[in-house]
Amino acid sequence: MKNLKKLRLDSKMTQLSLQMRTGIDQSLLSKYEKGERLPTVETLTILADYFDTSLDYLMGRTAQRKPYPR
Repeated sequence: MKNLKKLRLDSKMTQLSLQMRTGIDQSLLSKYEKGERLPTVETLTILADYFDTSLDYLMGRTAQRKPYPR
């Protein structure tokens, strides 16, 4: 997930603090950031909602950070 680490660091968060806010295990967050594992759609949705961005931005498919209109 190309932009997850960028979003987390821009928010001045550690992986542990992101875990506490989203419920996603820190070890999984680490693997997502390193590209060692891909998250489920449910996990992607949790992260996109938390950072108020689109799934495409999280996955590095677009440079547009804004979420899609609801």
